[in-house]
Parts: sequence; C-alpha cells; structure tokens
Amino acid sequence: MHHTARTLTADEIAEINRTHLINMPLRPADLLFMFGTREDVALRADTAARLWRDGLFRWSIVSGGVTPGSEQSECTIIKAAMVAAGIPAELVLEEHRAMNTGENVMFSLPVIDAALGLQNIRSVICLGNTWTARRYPMTLHRHWPEVEKMLLTVDSFATPRALWHTDAEFRRRMLHEWDKIEPYRAKGFIAEWPQT
Repeated sequence: MHHTARTLTADEIAEINRTHLINMPLRPADLLFMFGTREDVALRADTAARLWRDGLFRWSIVSGGVTPGSEQSECTIIKAAMVAAGIPAELVLEEHRAMNTGENVMFSLPVIDAALGLQNIRSVICLGNTWTARRYPMTLHRHWPEVEKMLLTVDSFATPRALWHTDAEFRRRMLHEWDKIEPYRAKGFIAEWPQT
C-alpha cells in the first residue's frame, strides 16, 4: 500500500513511537557502527564527532558500498566527513561493499575481527537514520548477539520525531521501514531487540 495514503490510528502511531523509535541512554562503547547512507551525511558525521569528543566510543566502522550515481562508496564519503569533523582516521575501520543493512553487518564483522578481534568488542553504538531506527540493532543482534547494543538515530527533518506522521516525506520513510520489520523477522534477517 502507498505509505502516505495509508490511514494510521492513534494506537498505530503510539506503537511505532514506542517500539521503533527507541530512545536510550548512551554509555561509553567499544565501537561506533556507522551504517551507510546518502542522507544527512554531514549530520551523521558531526554526531559521531560529538560522541567521540564525549568519549563514547574507542573505534568506529563505516559500512557502505557504491550506490547508483556515485563513483565513491558510502564508506569513503562518510569516513571523509567523520575525519573532517575531527575523528582520527586510524580509528575508523572501513567496509566498502555493503548494499543493505544485512550486508553492512555481515561484511563488517570480518573487518572488525581482523582489526580488533570480535571478542574484544563488548558494546556497540549503532548510528543511523531515524526512520530505520531499531532495524539497525535488530540486524546486528541477528549476526552478533553477544555484544551489547545501543541505538542513536539522527535526521534533518524540522518536524519533531514523535510527530513524524504529520510530515509527508518523514511519514513515507518511517512506514517504508516499519513495514519491513515483520517480513524481515520472518525471513531471519533480523532478531528481536531489545530483549524483553
């Protein structure tokens, strides 16, 4: 169904706000996992730099391949923005092949293992777009259940996050991602997170 035409009840909006748009306190983590994107790259890099300055991660990995219309991988573009924002380049691991969230995780784990040793990473902050929200840590949990996961999302919409349904484009993106959760869970692409 077309996402902007769909009628949403107050209960559905509340459910999405409660379960998908998870707000959680951040604690210092071993790794910041930057999921590839073409949206809000500068905002995401600036957010990562703020987390770095605040001592909230020791290492980072950026994952994202070359998307249509670009000659550079998302990883190359995002890492350059992170370094320009003040994060030391040698602390940012790179994964240049992933074309979706599942590949972000699957292709990044061997990179993390080779550089740092997966057993040395106990906690991860997932940083990505607001509308994708909990699907980041759910994907990570499917492939790397042992590590503690935290979630931080960003967007450049003027509309407050809880009122996403009042902005046509924000609503479209949110419902597009929300509608993936159950099919992806059924196919085993993601695992339930947070644990209840």
